[in-house]
This record gives sequence, structure tokens and C-alpha cells, in this order.
Amino acid sequence: MIRSLVLTAITAMAIVYIFFIPANPVGFKIIMKLIPMALIILFALTTRPLFSRTYKRIIIFGLFVCMIADAVIYWFLPGLITFLIGHIFYISAFHHVARKSMPIWAAVPLLLYGTGMAVWIAGSQFSAGQTILGIAIIAYIGVILTMGWMAIRTRMKLTIIGALLFMFSDSVLAIDRFVYEIPNRDAFVMMTYYAAQVFIAASVGSRVVKYSVNRNNLIR
Repeated sequence: MIRSLVLTAITAMAIVYIFFIPANPVGFKIIMKLIPMALIILFALTTRPLFSRTYKRIIIFGLFVCMIADAVIYWFLPGLITFLIGHIFYISAFHHVARKSMPIWAAVPLLLYGTGMAVWIAGSQFSAGQTILGIAIIAYIGVILTMGWMAIRTRMKLTIIGALLFMFSDSVLAIDRFVYEIPNRDAFVMMTYYAAQVFIAASVGSRVVKYSVNRNNLIR
């Protein structure tokens, strides 16, 4: 019951922020932006871990770091670094519960995506003489690629959906900032971003069960 109410509040506050909060004053906009993330953290806290308490703790740390990043992203490089730290927390959490190797049908598109984004976005910065920024972008792409890779290895649906949505949100933001302007960018970025964090938070309650005829038909 509590989790349903929190989820409803997340949805309502995300809609309010995305569609009704003006760009100025910036301080008020930042506060309103953080409210859905604070509620998402509460959602994770109230979710019973069915598989790993350690996974839950690391995910909550990651959510908290991402909430900080939401505030400091207005200063781009500090925000980029903070989000990178948040992704590292998620990578650690996903690695903790990863049980399968990466399937080739998922590895190939993921690597093609990473290579394409690096060439397209980082390449544009190298061409403009922004070498440090280009290197930072490549590092960030490598980190989010690793996050997606580790998420797929968990075989947890909520984790995978959350990670892929996060990658999509970051991609839209990067393309808009460094390549060309995307209409309604803020709505695309924030809708997929909040959804990604909700799925990742909800994955705390995932149960990973594998069946086998070799070990009493059930392996946890």
C-alpha cells in the first residue's frame, strides 16, 4: 500500500516538474526536480529485498548520488562527474547479482551503440579542439556501456529496462548538447530518466531464480 502511494506521488511530481515548472527561478526548479528522486529513494527503501540486501544498499547509494547530480548538472562537468559516480554504484550493484555471461545478440548492438556514440559525439568535440571534453565523453560512454552490459548479465527484467532507459536518456541529452538541438529535449530526457530510476529502484524487489535438473531442480 505504501509503495503504491509513493509510486503515485513519484508519477504526479514528475509530471508537475516536467510540464509545469518554469525554467526560472533556477533554485526553485532544482528543488522541484529533486522531489521525484527523493520519492524514488523512499520507494527503494520501502521495497523488500527478495534477493540481496547488499544490492539494495548499493542501489540506494546510487540513487542518492544521482539525485545530487540532478542538482549540480547545471554546472555541466561537475554534474557529468557526479552522474558517472552514480553509474559506478549501479555497475557495482549489478555486478553483485550478475549470474550469466553476456549473450552475443545483446553484446554486438551494445558495442555498436557505444562505438557509434563515441565517434559521433566525442568526435565532434575533438574536431572542435575540445580534447579534454572529448576524452571525458568517451570515458562517460564507456561507463554507461558497462552499466548496460552488467545489467543484461543480471537477467533481471526491471534492472535491464532501467539501465537501457538511463542510457537512452543520457544519449538524448548528449546529442542535444553536442550535436544538434532536439525538440522537447527536456521532456524526453526527464521522462526516460525518472522511469529508469523507478525501474532500478523497483529491481531491489526482484527475485533471481534459476531452475536446474542437477541441483534438486532449484538454484537460488
